[in-house]
Amino acid sequence: MTKLTVNDRPVEYRMDPQTPLLWALRDASNLTGTKFGCGQGDCGACIVDIDGEALRSCLVTLAEAEGRFVTTIEKLSVDRSHPLQQAFVAAGAVQCGFCTPGMIMAASILLKKNASPTDADIDAAITNICRCGVYPRVRDAIQRAARVMRGEARLSVAPPPGITPEDAAAAVPALRLKKD
Repeated sequence: MTKLTVNDRPVEYRMDPQTPLLWALRDASNLTGTKFGCGQGDCGACIVDIDGEALRSCLVTLAEAEGRFVTTIEKLSVDRSHPLQQAFVAAGAVQCGFCTPGMIMAASILLKKNASPTDADIDAAITNICRCGVYPRVRDAIQRAARVMRGEARLSVAPPPGITPEDAAAAVPALRLKKD
């Protein structure tokens, strides 16, 4: 068994220690915000925060994650109120949305380390591949979020979803538990 902390909760995975962390998160923990893109560490769709570093979870095995602290997009904010999530919406940086969680996680780590990043800092930290080509909007979103997090600006954009994941599961027939 591999023991680590995921989103502030101790977890024991009963999986092959050579399993990529990505699959443990998605398949065993149902944390599907972390996306599978390329499986080779090139695209960045699977970026998570591991002990304060933006790492591609497709390249980190469970054995390598043992004893470490992992944070996924789900922990950033359940109600989508984190300044980065709001800024990505306000800047129009969410297109198909596939790469967005990895970019937001990489950006959150950047802003923890550097509250006032330059465009060059952002370009160096956000190496994710986006098919929609929203790179200028991503840069703008990160700058907006940084200003909000420094208390220099406010965002009034996307409202919270207004529904908990549990209520969403109850509201969607395909997600309802069948009662025999």
